[in-house]
Amino acid sequence: MKKYILKRLLISVAILFLVSFVIYALMRCLPTSYLEQVARTKSQQPGSKSFEEWMQQLSATYGMDKGIIPGFFSWLGRALHGDFGDSWRWTVPVTQKFQESVWISFIMGAISFVLEIIIAIPLGIIAATKQYTKVDYLITIVALACFSLPTFFFASLLKLVFCVNLGWFDLGGLVGRNYEYLSPMGQFLDKANHLVLPIVTLVVISIGALMRYTRTNMLEVLNADYIRTARAKGLPEHEVIYRHAFRNTLIPLVTMLGGSLPGLFAGALITETLYSIPGIGYVSYQSMVAGDIPFSMFYLVFMAILTLLGNLISDILYAAVDPRVRIA
Repeated sequence: MKKYILKRLLISVAILFLVSFVIYALMRCLPTSYLEQVARTKSQQPGSKSFEEWMQQLSATYGMDKGIIPGFFSWLGRALHGDFGDSWRWTVPVTQKFQESVWISFIMGAISFVLEIIIAIPLGIIAATKQYTKVDYLITIVALACFSLPTFFFASLLKLVFCVNLGWFDLGGLVGRNYEYLSPMGQFLDKANHLVLPIVTLVVISIGALMRYTRTNMLEVLNADYIRTARAKGLPEHEVIYRHAFRNTLIPLVTMLGGSLPGLFAGALITETLYSIPGIGYVSYQSMVAGDIPFSMFYLVFMAILTLLGNLISDILYAAVDPRVRIA
């Protein structure tokens, strides 16, 4: 197991190096650049230098005057020392802006992820064990409805009902107007209140696919020979379902859930925008639109690391959920 993990880590480092170079090259080829906006603004001031002079000065300051390959190794050398530069869009260090916004998205993503598992997997199992019954049809209809709902439509509908008509929640934002005057517990409850609708939106939109995925894999396992043998031996149906069938269903589920790790930190761009939540999804989108290469580079490389880590965790968990799988 140790040799396997070490080998996978070394391969992941090589993949990460290549992915980082591709991302850097793409960032350098963006059609828009925040440096151009700054240079154009400064060149229009009375008595200022020309646009070309400002571009040369700013490019030299941020290392953009080098070629793609020298520029990449220059960025890589600083990144290995934890220096990712200052964000052009937010005028603060990249890591500072990332820390300010990522935990909001992580809290939303983690809570919605746990609720998704608690709701979708049991419903998928119930639908599989009661195939072609009214319960199965009802769960299937709910799953298809959740899977088909556009995020912007469902979020707008929730805001109309619970914010406009009922007045239970604010229309958007992370805190209320009286946030600064509240006690620490009151501030916590105020933020929690503002995250209710965004989390509900993320859960409802995501449970449909997981329910269908669980049902399909559970049906495949329930039709296996060893399940019929277990029933023929007189084992209780509850033990057959949850001890024998469900454990084998976990293998494809682990693959799917392991790939969800980057999603916990990626943020939900549409949901965060509709509810005015300053999460990492919205911040990264604004950075890319503005041509903020330092922040975009850090964010995309961070997501690449999480993707490789999620795949490694999925492979290791195979042996934990199924004794037939052994990593050699």
